[in-house]
Amino acid sequence: MRQILSALLGTLLTVPAMAAGPIVHTHGGKLQGANSDGVESFKGIPFAAPPVGELRWRAPQPAPAWRGIRQAVAFGADCMQEPFPGDDAPLTTTPSEDCLTVNVWRPAKRGAAKLPVMVWIYGGGFVNGGSSPNIYSGQEFAKDGVVYVSFNYRLGRFGFFGFPELTRQDADHGMLGNYAYMDQLAALKWVQSNIAAFGGDPKQVTVFGESAGGASVHFLLTSPAAHGLFARAIVQSGGGRGALMGPRSLRTDRPDAPSSETLGQRFAQHMGITGTDAAALAALRALPADKITDGLNLGKRDETAGGPMIDGVLVREDPGVVYAAARQARVPLMIGANSSDIGNAGAHDKDAAFALFGAHAAQARLAYDPDGGKDLQRLNAEMGMDSMMVEPARYVAAAFARQGLPTYEYRFSYTATPRRATSPYGAPHATEIPFVSDRVSDRYGDAATAQDQAVAKLMHAYWVNFAKRGNPNGAAADGGTLPVWPAYDAAHDRIMDFSPDGKAVPQADPWKARLDVIEAAVTAAK
Repeated sequence: MRQILSALLGTLLTVPAMAAGPIVHTHGGKLQGANSDGVESFKGIPFAAPPVGELRWRAPQPAPAWRGIRQAVAFGADCMQEPFPGDDAPLTTTPSEDCLTVNVWRPAKRGAAKLPVMVWIYGGGFVNGGSSPNIYSGQEFAKDGVVYVSFNYRLGRFGFFGFPELTRQDADHGMLGNYAYMDQLAALKWVQSNIAAFGGDPKQVTVFGESAGGASVHFLLTSPAAHGLFARAIVQSGGGRGALMGPRSLRTDRPDAPSSETLGQRFAQHMGITGTDAAALAALRALPADKITDGLNLGKRDETAGGPMIDGVLVREDPGVVYAAARQARVPLMIGANSSDIGNAGAHDKDAAFALFGAHAAQARLAYDPDGGKDLQRLNAEMGMDSMMVEPARYVAAAFARQGLPTYEYRFSYTATPRRATSPYGAPHATEIPFVSDRVSDRYGDAATAQDQAVAKLMHAYWVNFAKRGNPNGAAADGGTLPVWPAYDAAHDRIMDFSPDGKAVPQADPWKARLDVIEAAVTAAK
């Protein structure tokens, strides 16, 4: 009944076509978008049924079709969450549980040839984020000849949840727990089925994402369920050795992480719901959406909050294990992290920090603090980000390169002019995004300088080139030639550094000694 009502609502919301808006025929029905500055956009397109009521904690179900022409000029709601104050990518919608929509940008003027496609996956720690922020716009990508796609996926307890009765019922034949990942797969399947109608080539899809979005790209690269859904991949600050949010299983408790089912039971008890049977699950599904969120966001987690898990079907093992065994998708890869990325070793003094490296403590001291003058806060930050983001990126790049796959590693070291006073050690986590999307004015307004704009044009051109050819090298936006980005190989360990002075500098990794000791410690701990 709910799906029938949704279909009727979709029909009622359609209006006669306006002459100015482009029309596209999708499998769900006709869409009318908007045209702005040489780019056509289509927003708020449902790719799955609303995951509400009995569909809460179910794999995404088919979206109802509609009659007539559906207006696609505004974003659908971002997925249910408690927005995070100070977010670098603030939402422009009011979050809702009914949120599984996709957005498409394309050039207004196109030839007969199908265009390459880029699919963006947002970050936010799997508890925040959405497709509506201005810095995630596909406007500039479309201007440069790419069909750009963004979409929403469920977050927090809506996106990752285990409960014994869900396992017993198993309505989706083993598709349990990782509902956010199921949404991502459903969105990519929608792209495969519909993107040709927008002028895109389903055989030339590049998936890319940052932070939790980068970790999601690792999921897609290493899950058999994603086979054939994309042809290229870009990971921005997404880790790569283990699960970005830590180890977790759907059903098995571990000393370092309770299972998702255990967390689900804790949450039910927190809500005053006892038992683990069908009545308890029904009571959980009857809770209002804000009760499920319960204030959870990047700044507030509790003993009931989880995240991605090994479910045995979609996720069978950590991504690093898959890469080491060469079982991942064999596609071109671009991967990297920022020069002041996220992470903290958490040591209470320097001796404790170096002791984290075990038998390699002396090597760590030489690599990180050879003259003894580095303060503890910076030492903890460097060790933390190297362990969480920077060394794992190198590890994955090396694994792909060993297999003969086109691989390119970067480091984003440029700090936007308005942030320099508060970011003395380099580019913080997520600050590369408006440069990649060429939307620095959306992030910094009039404070964005000419140099900021030039770095955005530079980075954006590399990302577009990679989407078109699986190689970031080629022409710049002004028609000139970009500095050559060398393919990665472990023997030379060369990266492309987007330097503090705003240049693209191919160089041997200056942090090699630091990353080598991280690698040695991780290897020794296995």
